[in-house]
Amino acid sequence: MALDTDAPLNSLGFAKPPSQTRVVVAMSGGVDSSVVAAYLSDQGYDVVGVTLQLYDHGAALAKKGACCAGIDIHDARRVAEERGFPHYVLDYENIFKDAVIDEFADSYLAGATPVPCIRCNERVKFKDLLETAKDLEADCMATGHYIQRMMGKNGPELHSAEDANRDQSYFLFSTTPEQLDYLRFPLGHLPSKDATREMAAEYGLSVADKPDSQDICFVPNGNYASVIEKLRPGAAEPGQIVHADGRVLGEHNGVIHYTIGQRRGLGIGGLSEPIFVVKLDVDTKQVIVGPKEMLSTRTIPVREINWLGDEPFMSQKERHVSVKVRSTRPPREAIIRPLSDTTAEVELLSPEEGVSPGQACVFYETDGSRIYGGGWIWRGY
Repeated sequence: MALDTDAPLNSLGFAKPPSQTRVVVAMSGGVDSSVVAAYLSDQGYDVVGVTLQLYDHGAALAKKGACCAGIDIHDARRVAEERGFPHYVLDYENIFKDAVIDEFADSYLAGATPVPCIRCNERVKFKDLLETAKDLEADCMATGHYIQRMMGKNGPELHSAEDANRDQSYFLFSTTPEQLDYLRFPLGHLPSKDATREMAAEYGLSVADKPDSQDICFVPNGNYASVIEKLRPGAAEPGQIVHADGRVLGEHNGVIHYTIGQRRGLGIGGLSEPIFVVKLDVDTKQVIVGPKEMLSTRTIPVREINWLGDEPFMSQKERHVSVKVRSTRPPREAIIRPLSDTTAEVELLSPEEGVSPGQACVFYETDGSRIYGGGWIWRGY
């Protein structure tokens, strides 16, 4: 049957009634994705909830405060039952280990500071799960992320969330134009997380007061080193803590216990000035420390760039944008100088401290909300 091209678009952008529009909702079991599912169901859409089991279910049952654990699968299923739409749990444990966890461990062992949540969105949720949604003949897939999808002159654009405190654009920079065409983010326009919880209460959801997840889902209590030691037994080799001027200041029990910019927990006393981790030398097993000014940098090499601009990335020698080099920091004005379709040198107009390999460098419109993509910081200067 041909579509009525004169029919008004529904709230998800399709020229047909909500009842004829199937949408797969990625449900983590938290309040955000639960509200998305309830909202779309309430609007009359043909909702199908899908929850991913990403790591060992038995171990997960005892762990709260992280997405996709056993209790969260139960909560997602309960919301689907309350609202009367089908819900499926997919075992993605092997995919998640291969695509996210292994790289996380190897990156830390190489002295980087990885961001596994970005890789999970890129390689699991917006790849394999998105393909599953298409296999289910869904018109689109919706998530509970706080980010906005807006239609521009050249198609869908990615924009920061209305609530800057909840904005998740740093974790979604690698979303491709093809994925963005299929994805929907119903919460991105909300003014605050309180508004989401109010909606959850209005819908009578059992998760309305559920706390937000804080940790990386497979890293209990934020203890990265213990997870890596389990994944790579014997990898945490001891070495020296060395001042940038060459002085040996002490010993450490593994480079994986340190990150660029770290000040606390170094176990070194008696110095006349505060010192910070300024470099991790995996080859010599040295943790290099020095004064705070050594953390400042203005030049950042970036690779694996996902470009979301209207023109080809290489069409300009320089682009003036704002960039984020960590999720918790505000954007800084910068100049991007493309080196290839996927690599660039980023020059910060003012120095940034603690730029670390393994983190993302995300590109933002200087005087607006649009995200132009980004890439991965892959070595320091």
